Amino acid sequence: MLRFIVLFVLILATLFVAELLQPVETHVIEPFTSAIARVSVWLVGLFDPHAYSIGKELHTTASSFAISIERGCNGVEAMIILVAAMLAFPAPWRHRLIGIGLGFVAIQALNLVRIISLFYLGQWNRTWFDWFHLYLWQALIVLDALVAFLVWLRYLPRPAPAARHAASIGGGPPALL
Repeated sequence: MLRFIVLFVLILATLFVAELLQPVETHVIEPFTSAIARVSVWLVGLFDPHAYSIGKELHTTASSFAISIERGCNGVEAMIILVAAMLAFPAPWRHRLIGIGLGFVAIQALNLVRIISLFYLGQWNRTWFDWFHLYLWQALIVLDALVAFLVWLRYLPRPAPAARHAASIGGGPPALL
């Protein structure tokens, strides 16, 4: 457990520092956030022709309302938490990579629902927009990362019973006589 906690904190700190570096911001975070805005507008466009995006902003021609997808609203921080947990946990690399990929899809799918719901809440009622944005959705995105990690843990292969017993008593396989 101590190994997991130490690795988790080190990986988490490293990834959060890397996210703040200007080259990462310019070449990874900003293009990714703009892509989220384009996907959001594409989804909204399936039933509302008034939406359009400019960079990381979503606008509507139906009113003067617009939202900007800022740092903390693009799902990157939740992904960093999930990636740090999956990399710190002792598991086969194949399972880690599958978990990170599926976790990315889960977090970004929920984040798209979040962005689109906030886009319409903001047009309807600013008070509700603020409450959902600051309280409900922030918690749900982080909770999504936690649930993705817990589901991933559930589907990890279990060590064989003999290996678990040997590991628990600190020895290797039994000696042959």
